[in-house]
Amino acid sequence: MPFGVRVEGECEKRFAPVREVFAKSFETGEVGAAVCVTIGGRVVLDLWGGHRDVARTQPWTRDMLVNVYSTTKGMTAICANRLAEKGLLDLDAPVAHYWPEFAAENKGRIPVRWLLCHKAGVAALREDIPAAARFDWKYWTEALAAERPWWEPGTQHGYHALSYGHLVGEVVRRVDGRSLGSYFREELALPLALDFHIGLAAEHDARVAEILPAPPSPPGAPNPFVAARKNPQSLVGRVFGNPTFEPKDVNTRAWREAELPAVNGHGTARGLARLYGALATDGVLDGERVLSPEQIARANTEEARGPDAVLTPLHTRFGLGFMLTQPMIPFGPNPRAFGHPGAGGSIAFADPDAKLGFAYTMNQMQAGLGGDARGFALIGALYAALRT
Repeated sequence: MPFGVRVEGECEKRFAPVREVFAKSFETGEVGAAVCVTIGGRVVLDLWGGHRDVARTQPWTRDMLVNVYSTTKGMTAICANRLAEKGLLDLDAPVAHYWPEFAAENKGRIPVRWLLCHKAGVAALREDIPAAARFDWKYWTEALAAERPWWEPGTQHGYHALSYGHLVGEVVRRVDGRSLGSYFREELALPLALDFHIGLAAEHDARVAEILPAPPSPPGAPNPFVAARKNPQSLVGRVFGNPTFEPKDVNTRAWREAELPAVNGHGTARGLARLYGALATDGVLDGERVLSPEQIARANTEEARGPDAVLTPLHTRFGLGFMLTQPMIPFGPNPRAFGHPGAGGSIAFADPDAKLGFAYTMNQMQAGLGGDARGFALIGALYAALRT
């Protein structure tokens, strides 16, 4: 393998083919990455390898953190569903019941569940976001509350790439009093020893991998970032271009410490796989309840399906904050699998039929919005091993 890459970690014998696929990825452009799988709540594969930096001088170590972009949305969804399970958040109540300012521009009847399944129509801000306000929670939430929907809410769905985190996160804050990042940390990450952060403290910077930009996408391949640049005032242009976050922004302290619950979670594949592994079984991890089986079933029920108003011409499928398995982004072969991918390639999901939690994280981005060939190859090898 190039640059002396060595795959480290643990792997049960039956999953050796997954390790082989992972190792081979470093021969075709992978820089640093990790993959973890749990079955029945037990870790059966936990691998990492490569380098944390573009110069390939610093190894990717066991507890390496990396930004996972929209894979963060699944963690945000867990927080909202947890409040709903406890009876503190009514998903059918108007958002304005918890956040009165949100009623502006005829948004008063939008229920909370439409925020989670991307039906609310508040997918972007029309006015340019000043550079100084990109990480300003108050600016974002006030602007979103004042924004008018891009379509009649509830009539269609469209990917709320950035606004999802502020919309759901502000409802969580209004209900619980804590920010989304604080809620996740205190309710889930600390009690369950999950190495995942939404708002990363500076003390962890020494183990954060550098995000490396993706090469250009092949000609003709659907790419919302390219579409945004071509028509910056369109819906897709506003969603992915207002503001624009480049890899150079993502490698800064300002990005890491901000709470952007749609896109800037930092974590390990192990932390993601363990949490999704709990959702794939009975909702309990190390004796602590994450979500009840009943709430997991509700969260995994289809709420939106079909042409995506933002990602045209793509079709997407969502539950209550989670992406559901679909042809564009298959979470394995089983129909009840759910989770979320992230721009550049990261992906994590739960498969209740196989009682399986899966996560793949990496620092070399590839073109595309949700998952890519590297993660899907690992998923394919995993399920092939399960069939033998």
